Amino acid sequence: VQLQAFGGGLVQAGGSLSLSCAASGRPYGNYAMGWFRQAPGKERDFVASMRRITGSTFYADSVKGRFTISRDNAKNTVYLQMDSLQPEDTAVYYCAAASFLHDDYYYIARYYNFWGQGTLVTVSS
Repeated sequence: VQLQAFGGGLVQAGGSLSLSCAASGRPYGNYAMGWFRQAPGKERDFVASMRRITGSTFYADSVKGRFTISRDNAKNTVYLQMDSLQPEDTAVYYCAAASFLHDDYYYIARYYNFWGQGTLVTVSS
């Protein structure tokens, strides 16, 4: 499975951006696709993920109520709508997919076995 992320860019605080991630190959089952982000000098943090079949969603507390993850299974694509962006949301955002992921581990990067290239999101104050 290969992942390709689109979107990102520069936006003022309070603005919105949308990211998308397309998966090629043949993902099977109720795999999870989602997003992590990494700010300069910081670790890679979980943002949101979603299961392909059940549609279960998981969000980091820092983005709940502001970000929305969604999917289009026909296109093997997951989307991240980011609203009310703040300067602290500035980071490189990475798309990730996990073939087998227990619900208890949705926020742990090492359980995601496929990664796309990062896309930079910059929020100016």
